[in-house]
Amino acid sequence: MDRELLKQLSRITEEEKNILAGGRLDMSVYSDNMPSVVDSQKLLEAGKLFTIRPNTRFIAFPKHSHNYVEIIYMCSGSQRHIINDTAEIELKKGEILLLNQHASHQTDATGIDDIAINLIVLPQFFNTAIEMIGSDNKISQFLFSGLTGKGHEISYMHFNVSDVLPVQNLMENLIWSVVNRQPNRRNINQITMGLLFLQLLGLTDRLIAGEADTVADTVVMAAMTEIEQNYPSASLNNVAKRCNVSAAYVSSTVKDTTGKTFKEHLMEKRLTKAATLLKSTALSVGDIIVMVGYENTSYFYRIFTEKYGMSPKAYRQLK
Repeated sequence: MDRELLKQLSRITEEEKNILAGGRLDMSVYSDNMPSVVDSQKLLEAGKLFTIRPNTRFIAFPKHSHNYVEIIYMCSGSQRHIINDTAEIELKKGEILLLNQHASHQTDATGIDDIAINLIVLPQFFNTAIEMIGSDNKISQFLFSGLTGKGHEISYMHFNVSDVLPVQNLMENLIWSVVNRQPNRRNINQITMGLLFLQLLGLTDRLIAGEADTVADTVVMAAMTEIEQNYPSASLNNVAKRCNVSAAYVSSTVKDTTGKTFKEHLMEKRLTKAATLLKSTALSVGDIIVMVGYENTSYFYRIFTEKYGMSPKAYRQLK
């Protein structure tokens, strides 16, 4: 890693100064109401889907989960992680650990030269990456599995890639762009994340994953794949035929395991895609509405405004 960037990431934070002075870990930094769940709203700026945060050193972090996807990259040194009370991972320099929203996680205290960077990522940020890598692979399954309940999802992925230069360069690019507040970094980082995942897909021999499969998981994965690949015309019936189950079973399983209905997931995907098209193309709002699968313009305007707090036109003009 670039020396100047590593120097920036190594600086002792105010939180760490307090710990070195004998203070305890202040959990209010990470969560308001549920101390065992680290809250993305405490760590992300309003409206942002992605950021980075140097891991807090000099103290152990107690068992917790996250309401976002966490990607941990070890810039130097090492750190011990315990996942789901059973898996123990010694994350070493250059290695990557991905944790989904339902993995329980705790870490040992680290020293001054143990520099880990936590990438804090909301699921919507991965839309571009999933379009780049497709949905029928381990990484997409991991991302989709974060939507399922506790028990049988792919809860973590550990990549031993310290000697793979393209992966190291892409991780450094992600971190550098945030540290230096690179213009247009959201689009750049979404594409960079997709390139990173494409590299990792070719390195499954270096992967350790926590996973299990059930019929319910298969159905939910198929539903999420249907939405990702066919969002303009996605339907419960398509999923039911693929999995050889009833549409009613698909509907109830998706709702029970993710907390959202198939329709809600589909609407989220369509609106996110519409927002991307508004920012990245000159297509008319009417054309975008049709492209993402809606026929009722008034309905689209209403749900878009409910989600983003402004009209499609105002969103397009937002800097």
